[in-house]
Amino acid sequence: MAKLPIYVAPHPVLKKIAEPVKEVTDDLRKLMDDMLETMYAAPGIGLAAPQVGVSKRVLVLDIDQPKKDDENADIPKTERRGKPQFFANPEITWESEEKNIYDEGCLSLPGQYAEVERPKRVKVKFLGYDGKQQEIECDGLLATCIQHEMDHLNGILFVDHLSTLKRDIVMRKLRKWTKENAEDIAASHVL
Repeated sequence: MAKLPIYVAPHPVLKKIAEPVKEVTDDLRKLMDDMLETMYAAPGIGLAAPQVGVSKRVLVLDIDQPKKDDENADIPKTERRGKPQFFANPEITWESEEKNIYDEGCLSLPGQYAEVERPKRVKVKFLGYDGKQQEIECDGLLATCIQHEMDHLNGILFVDHLSTLKRDIVMRKLRKWTKENAEDIAASHVL
């Protein structure tokens, strides 16, 4: 597995609509594995292919990683595995009218967070790591994370759900963060 570069807003690749995959091949599984390693190293709980410069409808998630205060906190962050999930061509087939608000962050907007309202529960059909068609119904953090990552596949960032004023504030903070962390960014795989 290899760590991939993570593209930071306002990079144009983040605004492109990703292309569907024809099938889950060994090359696609390698991409998924590399994305998972990149996500763990960042660290994050979800990553979409456009965030690593690949315009394909693919995302990976792991919302069950050990937390810093868990007994496994001494495990290096690249080895913190919970229950990784792999999605190719994900499609929401149903969403609840009931909403949930979550303070979202994003590896493509490092250090930035804002409350975003999304459907509390969703059903998602997708091709899994094995290439077989699957469907899950989820709620809570998993539902929020899937919707957040699926937005990336459509060229949407979490800040696009905010008012113009709030979005401008977040983007201003991101520009400031980018200037303050220029050396760290150059040394890492962040573009």
